[in-house]
Amino acid sequence: MWLKLYSILLWLGQPVYWLRLYWRGRNNPGYRRHWRERTGHIAAPVQPGSLWIHAVSVGETQAIVPFIQQMQTRHPELPLYLTQTTPTARAQVERLFGNSLPHSYLPYDLVCYLRRFLHTLRPRALILVETELWPNLLHESARQDIPVYLVNARLSARSQAGYQRLRHFTGQTVAQLHAVAAQTPADAARLHSLGIPESKIQVTGNLKYDQPIPAPHAARALRQTWPSGPIWIAASTHVGEDEIVLAAHARLRQRHPTARLILVPRHPERFDTVAASIRDSGHRCARRSQNEPIQTDTSVYLADTMGELRILLGTADIAFIGGSLMPVGGHNMLEAAAQGIPVCFGPHTFHFADIAQQLLQHGAAQQITDATHLALTLSRWLQDPAARQAAGQAGWDAVQRNQGAVTRLYQQLSALICA
Repeated sequence: MWLKLYSILLWLGQPVYWLRLYWRGRNNPGYRRHWRERTGHIAAPVQPGSLWIHAVSVGETQAIVPFIQQMQTRHPELPLYLTQTTPTARAQVERLFGNSLPHSYLPYDLVCYLRRFLHTLRPRALILVETELWPNLLHESARQDIPVYLVNARLSARSQAGYQRLRHFTGQTVAQLHAVAAQTPADAARLHSLGIPESKIQVTGNLKYDQPIPAPHAARALRQTWPSGPIWIAASTHVGEDEIVLAAHARLRQRHPTARLILVPRHPERFDTVAASIRDSGHRCARRSQNEPIQTDTSVYLADTMGELRILLGTADIAFIGGSLMPVGGHNMLEAAAQGIPVCFGPHTFHFADIAQQLLQHGAAQQITDATHLALTLSRWLQDPAARQAAGQAGWDAVQRNQGAVTRLYQQLSALICA
């Protein structure tokens, strides 16, 4: 009954989904492209028996890339197929894999779309990255005897409470999972509380600790082309955060007049809006997409390109990670910590609670609350290079201690999928 009600509501809501895609396509045309894929059509040739992997957006895609590369190396005979939801994630896959990894958008969670998709793909198994628990997707996979594995699984206390409000429906949905690879014991316990048997859950660690680090010489070479002075980066900012970051930067420059900010908005459709905000705040701005050079009077460098965040992180002395001053849940702090950069973030880190806690406990990060607090934290680190270096080293050490999730996941799944 619950599944039928869910499907009816989803069907009635279709006009809203299509209008939302069209609306978001005003600033990011990628949302208006390949729309037939969202109804289950596959344009590219596919091989029956592919291992199907679904990674919803950029963060999940980055997390699963090392596992995909390991599967390609160790099992070249096994065809892979990747689905995603956002155009930024799609562009990332095309940049990393070119034509070597067939991919498309995930169909909307309607049975007619999913059956069309599965009839064409006929996968041997489905791997879901993190918490992509779509009811019809799981039920239809079970109906067609397609085993489903949930990997790098995480579940915040907030999400757990939401799922448990529909405990019976949730229990029927997660019962379709064949195995779960959880990030932490706390995630495993929360997933078990939804109705997943303990026998199906294994703690393998967080794949994000195993992300490759760009060669440092690329970042050093880029920074050497800029005027001297301290640099901090605000990565993956959301609506409402840019103004806070710019206000903090203005305060910081009162004590450190040569300090520069690299501002990296999370969504490309916001690039022009953020550029206008920078100008309105009185900062002198250079835009990376337009190859504008950083001059001695440049205060803010707007990184309005895609796929360069890790290199830009390597040019900075300190990193602020966005999505944390607004109730978004935060973004991946490990990309900065892995490069030996001290990190700060706001109070809303529920999507990365374990990582945030570890970095804070080991002195690799500071949690801030507003523009004044952010400016003060930045200034303290800039005035004390030894403390800044120690915090960066603590972050790097934390990353090294927690690596190995890719190997553990491969050992768990290869025995199930490649047997």
